[in-house]
Amino acid sequence: MRKLKNSELDRLSVEEFKETEKTSLIVILDNIRSLNNIGSVFRTSDAFLIEKIYLCGITAKPPHKDIHKTALGSTDTVVWEYVKDTLTLVGKLKAEGIKVISIEQAEHATMLNDFTPQPQTTYAIVFGNEVKGVQQKVVDASDIVIEIPQYGTKHSLNISVSCGVVIWDLFCKLKKPI
Repeated sequence: MRKLKNSELDRLSVEEFKETEKTSLIVILDNIRSLNNIGSVFRTSDAFLIEKIYLCGITAKPPHKDIHKTALGSTDTVVWEYVKDTLTLVGKLKAEGIKVISIEQAEHATMLNDFTPQPQTTYAIVFGNEVKGVQQKVVDASDIVIEIPQYGTKHSLNISVSCGVVIWDLFCKLKKPI
């Protein structure tokens, strides 16, 4: 097996990316501290054609060298917007018919592997602060809470890893006929 060269990867140009049909997923970053995590989320969002990223609260905004280090230019492809208050944003999105999902460990959460997205539905997935998680008031306002099943001793994943796991899972489920 031969590794592919970068020139063989059939990558989209920035213009082609912007015109490509997006996955019906929106990412909300609720008070993320690490600029490297923010950049990683941008890169994952680019890979799976995420509609938009909302940066909320203390979450830093591009341009910033530490975001750029891990984003590798994806801040130029993925549409993003800063909104100060996550709860206000959640209310606005719900009023537009978007289903809001908090990714959190909570009572009565649905395990990610048990969640089946509905066709023709746009989902906004909220990822929380590295220490405190998604704000309780945002969890309360969510349509559903999804938990990533974990079986080891830590029961804690880095936010960029959680984002990758959830986006990949939902991308696969949304792109397959249900």
